[in-house]
Amino acid sequence: MHLRKEKKILIVGLGLMGGSYARALTKAGYWVGAVTRSQSSIEYALEKEIIKEGTTQPNEDFIGKYELIIFALYPHIFIEWIEKYQSMICSGAVLTDVTGVKGSIVYKVQSMLRKDLEFIGAHPMAGREVYGVENSKEELFKGANYIVTPTSANSVEAIGLCMDLGKVIGCSTVSVLTPEQHDEMIGFLSQLTHCIAVSLMTCKDSEYLVDYTGDSFRDLTRIAKINEDMWSELFLLNKNELLQQMDLFIGQFKALKDAIATEDRDKMKEMMKLSTHRRGFFDKERKL
Repeated sequence: MHLRKEKKILIVGLGLMGGSYARALTKAGYWVGAVTRSQSSIEYALEKEIIKEGTTQPNEDFIGKYELIIFALYPHIFIEWIEKYQSMICSGAVLTDVTGVKGSIVYKVQSMLRKDLEFIGAHPMAGREVYGVENSKEELFKGANYIVTPTSANSVEAIGLCMDLGKVIGCSTVSVLTPEQHDEMIGFLSQLTHCIAVSLMTCKDSEYLVDYTGDSFRDLTRIAKINEDMWSELFLLNKNELLQQMDLFIGQFKALKDAIATEDRDKMKEMMKLSTHRRGFFDKERKL
């Protein structure tokens, strides 16, 4: 199954991520509608021609015309939406999401859904430290990685459709992982890094440090400007995996600390050389 141009696409949750999906899909020539809580967000998106139509009040006439629905909601709100409104979705529709955790979401949603609907998880590895549809960008996903997380409940057609969606919005690498593999990777690559940034910003009063810092501290703490509601929910939904990744980091940090304490220059150099080598794999720029 491919993402045909005649397929109507509904975005549920028109914030930064949902708005960026809408912009990218509209630019690519798709009919895009939206459901979101804020009337001002709908009005902004209509004025800027980000969407064709939108509403703050889900109803069957509106929801039922869409064959592909993308959920850009907090995990608990996503679950609540499915419980409350799935009866309005047309038979045969494919549902996907942008949620940052999968193991605690994918299986639950799949078990809740009507048998004539299909949900397949997805996660575009992109974001910004700002919020709202007003800050959305069609280029947000350009060159980004995109992860699809199918289970045994998913059809080959839906998997293909979801992979196609990642390419259409501009992602350069589309990968397929199980929900469990996804959560391990995300625990290390995203959640742990946010934990480190938050810890750096909270371990020392930084009101005047801005007058002395260089780019290294700014770069390392860029993601410390964080949405506390969303990220605390994501951390707890992936608690066990995140704690393992934090222990992994603490072990390596202690190894470096011990090398400094004992003046073991060879150990320090060994770690730095390995760090430089591994960082080299990431040296490709993505510009928004």
